[in-house]
Amino acid sequence: MSKALKLSIIAACFVASACQQPNGKTGNTGVQDTVIKPLYVSEPVAFDSDDPAIWVNPADRAKSLVIGTDKDANGALYVFDLKGKIIKDKVVKGLKRPNNVDVAYGLILDGKPTDIAVATERITHKLRIFSVPEMKAVDGGGIPVFEGENEVSGFRDLMGIALYTAPDKKIYAIVGRKTGPTQGDYLWQYLLQDAGNGTVKATLVRKFGKYSGKKEIESIAVDNEMGYIYYSDEQFGVRKYYADPAKGDEELNIFAKEGFLEDHEGISIYKTGKGTGYILVSDQSAGQFKAYKREGDNAFVKSIRVSTSNSDGSDMVSVPLNNDFKHGLFVAMSDDRTFQFYRWEDLAGNDLQVNP
Repeated sequence: MSKALKLSIIAACFVASACQQPNGKTGNTGVQDTVIKPLYVSEPVAFDSDDPAIWVNPADRAKSLVIGTDKDANGALYVFDLKGKIIKDKVVKGLKRPNNVDVAYGLILDGKPTDIAVATERITHKLRIFSVPEMKAVDGGGIPVFEGENEVSGFRDLMGIALYTAPDKKIYAIVGRKTGPTQGDYLWQYLLQDAGNGTVKATLVRKFGKYSGKKEIESIAVDNEMGYIYYSDEQFGVRKYYADPAKGDEELNIFAKEGFLEDHEGISIYKTGKGTGYILVSDQSAGQFKAYKREGDNAFVKSIRVSTSNSDGSDMVSVPLNNDFKHGLFVAMSDDRTFQFYRWEDLAGNDLQVNP
């Protein structure tokens, strides 16, 4: 073989990242060669799927739900079963560009523990809160947030949200926006409580979070057990803070700074033990999710190729749900108006731990 031909083959291998190594990865990039397919693809939403949240049914995990946003001025929260079928009588329509959604368990309303889904409604600058699984509004028409900020600049245009349940069972909403200040108060954190009439009120408890100014901050995730908040500072990295306001606003870590094609997006957490597991971050334009260790300095483990296209939001649970999802469920948005449902063991391959 000529030297020129050898160089040509090497160059092609580098560009395509397709020279498979014995460990099943491609080249030295840590990218899994196989494209992982979902077990199910949801029925499509009407306009623009964006972010999912998984609600685990405490009475029967097989009847758990996936709640997903349809991001449009005439948007909705769609509710799916574990095969991706729309449960029509639970869909909430008429929302004004709902962006992201998260769930929490056991907020006390009218003296009763109530599971909730909280979505960010960008156009109205409000949080929208619904009881789960009924999907009934418990927000009195919506709760304004980022009050006092400049609307013209986009500082009130809601995007990301994550809910933190503290050890004392208090529930907080951590809210992000389309753009904001770089000085360290991009995110606002609100305590959610019973307003006294069966609806929810939100009390601002802190402003925190650095911002690179490069693009925007949308995806936010909370690790309740470890007490951390993670968020994607797009085109910069993933930032880590304490979730408990009393612990202060020190930035604890910045990771996932290298190897992304363009935007950092959805963040999801898979727990394998007390303080162990993985954090998956969407490398949106590359069609990959990058896995980092949950513990320590969140070291990179590997990249996983998936069939989602331009995946923005994602969510994951690490408990068995049914015979399809015996080791956990990962749900990721795809830009064809769907959400894709993956088995954890398919994503894990031979490199990541799988819960028994």
